[in-house]
Amino acid sequence: MRSNDVIHFCPPARVVIGCGSRAQLPGLLQRLGYRRGVLVTDAYFTGHTPWVHEYVQAAQACGVETVVYDGGMPDPTTTLCDAATRQLLGQLGEARPDHVVALGGGSNIDLAKALCLTLVDGSPIKDFVGAMPQAPRCLPLVAVPTTAGTGSEATPGAILVDPENATKVAVMDNQLRPVIALIDPEFTYSCPPKVTADAGIDALTHAVESYLTLDCFEFDRQGNPDPGYSGRSTLTMSFAREAISLCARFLLRAYADGGDKEARIGMAYASHYAALSYGSSGLNAVHGIAYAVAGLTHKSHGSTNAVMLPYVLDELASVRRAEMLDVARIFGIDDADEDAAVGRLPMLVRDIVAKLGIPATLAEFGIGRDQLPGLLEDALQVTRLASAFPVADVPAAYARIIERAFEGRFLHEGALL
Repeated sequence: MRSNDVIHFCPPARVVIGCGSRAQLPGLLQRLGYRRGVLVTDAYFTGHTPWVHEYVQAAQACGVETVVYDGGMPDPTTTLCDAATRQLLGQLGEARPDHVVALGGGSNIDLAKALCLTLVDGSPIKDFVGAMPQAPRCLPLVAVPTTAGTGSEATPGAILVDPENATKVAVMDNQLRPVIALIDPEFTYSCPPKVTADAGIDALTHAVESYLTLDCFEFDRQGNPDPGYSGRSTLTMSFAREAISLCARFLLRAYADGGDKEARIGMAYASHYAALSYGSSGLNAVHGIAYAVAGLTHKSHGSTNAVMLPYVLDELASVRRAEMLDVARIFGIDDADEDAAVGRLPMLVRDIVAKLGIPATLAEFGIGRDQLPGLLEDALQVTRLASAFPVADVPAAYARIIERAFEGRFLHEGALL
């Protein structure tokens, strides 16, 4: 513990983890008194897996009726949410739901979180973007992730795309944290290598970034008595460290062999532990710059995080040396010279990114040097993430990170790709 920690920790009300644990969900919902739900998923799961049908039938046997919405899409938009709201309220009529179940990756869970708000009275989702002075009325959420990476089953927010200006907006409140987070690693067994890589590097990013982020006793909660994010503490760091250890052992194994069940299970735990960390501590520069990279390239969330992670680590070496040494040791970097070990960590992480088949520089992503100033400007506009970066001069640090990520160069080693 640290005597000056100021902890505000909001995990899901119930966490269920284990192979085959999905079979427990209908009985648990029955015991908790739920009787009518909406299952939010996408056409892949209704058309290519037995999971949706099995759940609906098992829930019905327990007295829980379910309406299925399978219109989920990658990077869901505010428009999609409002259209789904109208469709579901039309189907439901007077029979309003008492819970929402999300089945899928982070995009489906984000859409479900938004629907937990809009299905209450049909309000458009834009009514909930930005600060909410009062806790909103919303339906209880049950999150059932099918990938090992996003951690959306333990976080207070949903990220949607606003098609009017092609930017991502956040709907954020602790009321959106799931009442049940059910992690069944068997859902991930069929994930193809690219999905495994994107999700897995996302989990590692969450773990490392939250391990190194701004301390809770320095975090500006802006007077909010119930903040969604509030900086790192010894509690969040304990989850992050375990997640990093699991990723070090299992990420490349799961990518190389999707049939490696031990690796799949390990990454499912890693993803959730990382979420328990960043879901309260928050994130910073990796995600902040990655959002801007995604806006330019429309590449996946995991890959845009991956390209930035090594260079953010390089920038943090001087202000988070002890923690980075700890991470280096977890990854097996055993140099007796501690400075050398810390300096090798960003290079090792970049090697992992390359082994996952993800470009390791912004230039390889197709970004031109002339686009770097705009990228910097867009990244700094994500103020909730920039303000949590634990350096003295955030704009200057972001500029150095982006320049080195473009060139494939590290400050502390001077190494070029």
